[in-house]
Amino acid sequence: MPTKSALEALQHLRDPGTFQWYVIPLFAFVVYVYAVEIERKNWNLVFAGLAFWGMDWFNEIWNALVFHFTQYAPVWGAPGKSAYEILIGLNIEISFMFAIAGITFAKLLPSDKKLKILGIPNRWFFAVLDSIFCVLIEMLLHAVGALTWDYSWWNASAPVLIVIFGYLTFFVVSFWVFDMKTVRKKIITTGVIYAVDIIAILIFGVLLGWL
Repeated sequence: MPTKSALEALQHLRDPGTFQWYVIPLFAFVVYVYAVEIERKNWNLVFAGLAFWGMDWFNEIWNALVFHFTQYAPVWGAPGKSAYEILIGLNIEISFMFAIAGITFAKLLPSDKKLKILGIPNRWFFAVLDSIFCVLIEMLLHAVGALTWDYSWWNASAPVLIVIFGYLTFFVVSFWVFDMKTVRKKIITTGVIYAVDIIAILIFGVLLGWL
């Protein structure tokens, strides 16, 4: 039996009737952020951002599959008001945020990737710190009912898995791509991430209807 929050999210899943015009300026802002970095030929930031977004899509896909197989609840849900709910745990507003988050956080990285902070390699330091920051934001969203957690092992009282699998993997991959020495490597790595996402959407979403 699905939880109340899961049923609420399903009611608006991919419903075009929820569309709101503010989506357009949000989309324009995402395009602007990438356009600025492309104009500057700052490929480190461009691909760090794309890698981060692609990792989120991977998470959102398996989260939707958890609901499909349990018929109880996704690991996280987004039942609140939205201009468009793409998946049970992903709305258009969240997706646009993740689209630029990788660029935003990568801008905070020290130019020297070998620099250590408190004895910790700075990439790992910021990956963990940024992940904890994002989970704190999620706790606020959960507190107001915009984001739901229905499993005891994934909630405010047990945040470790949220930090590790909800964000840390995103940052580790994004920063890894950021530091790659050639644009070719960045393209290949990011391409593989999106290839996996697209194949998963085609199989589990389009063909099987599980998403």
